[in-house]
Amino acid sequence: MSERIGIAVVGTGDWGANLVRNFANLPGARLVAVCDADAPRLAKTAAQYPGTKAYADVAQVAADAEIQGVVVAASAPSHYPLAKALLEAGKDVYVEKPITLEVEHAEELCRIAKQKNLILMVGHLLLYHPAVTYMKKMIDDGTLGDLFYVYCQRVNLGKVRKDENALWSFAPHDLSVVLYLLGAEPVDVVARGSDFLQKGVEDVVFVDLKFPNGKIAHVHVSWLDPHKLRKVTVVGSKKMVVFDDMDASEKIRIYDKGVDRAGEVVSYGDALTVRNGDILIPKLSLQEPLRLECTHFVDCIRDRKQPLTDGLDGLRVVKVLDAAQKSLKNGGTPVKIAPLPQEVR
Repeated sequence: MSERIGIAVVGTGDWGANLVRNFANLPGARLVAVCDADAPRLAKTAAQYPGTKAYADVAQVAADAEIQGVVVAASAPSHYPLAKALLEAGKDVYVEKPITLEVEHAEELCRIAKQKNLILMVGHLLLYHPAVTYMKKMIDDGTLGDLFYVYCQRVNLGKVRKDENALWSFAPHDLSVVLYLLGAEPVDVVARGSDFLQKGVEDVVFVDLKFPNGKIAHVHVSWLDPHKLRKVTVVGSKKMVVFDDMDASEKIRIYDKGVDRAGEVVSYGDALTVRNGDILIPKLSLQEPLRLECTHFVDCIRDRKQPLTDGLDGLRVVKVLDAAQKSLKNGGTPVKIAPLPQEVR
């Protein structure tokens, strides 16, 4: 194997700790440094990985020649300034979702990465989940027939955030999956929600997306719900498939169900026939999606290849989030989505 890729992780909180663990154990990577402004947390993390440098400032990471790739897992408002500083220092960068909180900032990061020929990757974890990979293959090879619509549910009675609403906290996961499965960008977005617990911070949000080819998608997110659901349902003309991430062993169920149209229409009642077939539960790989994602970042650095979840993927999701937020504040008015600027493509 070629020389291991030097990696640093900026932000070692709850999720950052998972990233540190993965990169520390990847055969193709070498955890060179961890960085955190919280001194006690930094010391605790560094002590768990002897030989790893502990930096309190991202400037130290940017100046370290041993570091090739940097993972930004700090708070969402810090994603843009941290990623920008690291890209300008010539580092390949992996940013947790959302890539930024502003569309213009995401565009700028994409421009910098393109100009400097650097890897810019976004942590859209579900796109590395074996179940989502399986669903995408089914769509692409025509197993589902013509794709009609997709809907996602990510709800729970869980941690109530104060600094971000349910849209920005939960929806990046599902929006990234919707855009990936449909292989297109929506033309407009409608969002409605309510702030039952804290004024100005929506606890529940419903997002509807319309695509240029007639397909539609729906995303429901909430931390104020009696159920804990993590589901994606895809409905096609031939079959339907459900990804249930809360099911420990049966993540995917394929339903041979649909409505068949008669070749020669005699009457309205004879024109459409409901078909109820078998339910298939395929065996999937149980590999940890985060490990697959981290491995992909290292491979992209080594081979200089475009990540599955590159900067443009992050930008597309932020554009939808931004449009949804505007619709939310305007009582559900549809907000159009402009195409990506040519200079960042």
